[in-house]
Amino acid sequence: MKQIRIVDGIDLNEAYSYLNSPEAGAVNFFVGTVRNNAHGKAVKKLVFEAYVPMAIKEMEKLSQLALEKWEVSRLLMLHVVGEKEIGEPVVVLGIASPHRDTAFQACRFLIDELKKTVPIWKKEFYEDGSIWVNAHP
Repeated sequence: MKQIRIVDGIDLNEAYSYLNSPEAGAVNFFVGTVRNNAHGKAVKKLVFEAYVPMAIKEMEKLSQLALEKWEVSRLLMLHVVGEKEIGEPVVVLGIASPHRDTAFQACRFLIDELKKTVPIWKKEFYEDGSIWVNAHP
């Protein structure tokens, strides 16, 4: 089973409930949040934009690779769009698997590849202005 979505907000309890399954001996999460600093500056907020059809397509490809490579019971990929404040979750990747090593490896693969290939852009806002800090293909 897998769930892949671009969302306005993330509920971590809902994400865990989706991943929790009787056959899983491990549930591994990666939760990316808005931090209060970057590049030596205080960050006030972030804004995320995505080319949603292509983002979902790329996330589907990554999930399929993970499902082929590792024994996975459930897979979750969520990423936000819109304005987010300090501390808010912006990306959640989760793997439920019979074994912890598999869960860790698959989760690490998903976040590393998502950041490389999925068309989601982040704009950081500081007291003295803003910049787009990553533009994926």
